[in-house]
Amino acid sequence: MRKPAPGRPALPIHPDFDALAAVAARGSSERRLAFMNLIGDLNLVWSNNESLFIYVLMLLLRTDEKAAAIVFSTLNTTRARLDLVQRLAKVAVADKRVRGELSEIVDRFSAATRLRNDLSHATFVLDGNGEITHTQHMKVEESRGNLRFGVRRAVDDARLEEIAQTIRDLYVLNRRIWDLMPRLEEAASISGK
Repeated sequence: MRKPAPGRPALPIHPDFDALAAVAARGSSERRLAFMNLIGDLNLVWSNNESLFIYVLMLLLRTDEKAAAIVFSTLNTTRARLDLVQRLAKVAVADKRVRGELSEIVDRFSAATRLRNDLSHATFVLDGNGEITHTQHMKVEESRGNLRFGVRRAVDDARLEEIAQTIRDLYVLNRRIWDLMPRLEEAASISGK
């Protein structure tokens, strides 16, 4: 950050776009490509998992795919969709084990959603060589009465492994959702009788 004029907020340093274009012309480094590939993989597997909740809603609402998709798309946030799934499960599923497994799946998906949102709504901090060194979260957070903006996290080996592990977890979660759906269908039809 450069020093602001008195009474004015500090703006970030203006990027050297010519230098960044020269770096881009040379091609991306392996680390940058690995990071971008991980973000793409995370979004792909996350989206596949989120869309399965249409079928979970279909079972819980005892409706067809089109109606469930309408409900799903009418709720404009993942959190709202997951809240609806959890609330419907409380009234539509009497089997505590099935309801508990669904709740655990929702919790695990929510944890992955936090990482996905962090990466999808971040500003990426580049060094002079065009390497992505940090992400800066673009959200105001309040903790103990203090506000902070733009938590920065390093894009290091630990961060890359965190993303890779979340992707692996989402692949496992996808299979769990598929395995749960027939039991959820049975449990929802029994409790609806």
